[in-house]
Amino acid sequence: MRPLCGAIIAAGAMIGLGLTAIGFGNRYHTGLENLDASGHPILLRWMDMDRPLLFILVVLTSMAIVGLAIAFVGLSYHHRKRHHELTHLRGRSVPPPAPAAPARS
Repeated sequence: MRPLCGAIIAAGAMIGLGLTAIGFGNRYHTGLENLDASGHPILLRWMDMDRPLLFILVVLTSMAIVGLAIAFVGLSYHHRKRHHELTHLRGRSVPPPAPAAPARS
C-alpha cells in the first residue's frame, strides 16, 4: 500500500509541476522578447519572479521528491517482507494433499 500511496503523491506533484510550467510560460513568455541596448535579451532572475509562483514550484518539487521516496522505500520494504515470508518455505517440503474420502452411495 505504501508504494501505491507514494506513486499517487508523486503523480499528483508531477501534474502540478506541469501546470506550474504552463503558469511560468504564460506569465513570463515575453521575457526573451525584451532586449537591452546592445541587442541581448534581458533574462529574468529568480529574485525578479513572483513569490507565489516560486513557492508553488518549491512545494511541488519537494512533494515530488517525497512521493518518489515513499514509493521506492515502500517497494523495498514490500520486497523485503515477501523475501522473509518465502524463506521459510525453502527448507521444508510442502505436505501432500489429503486423500479424498470415498463417495457414499
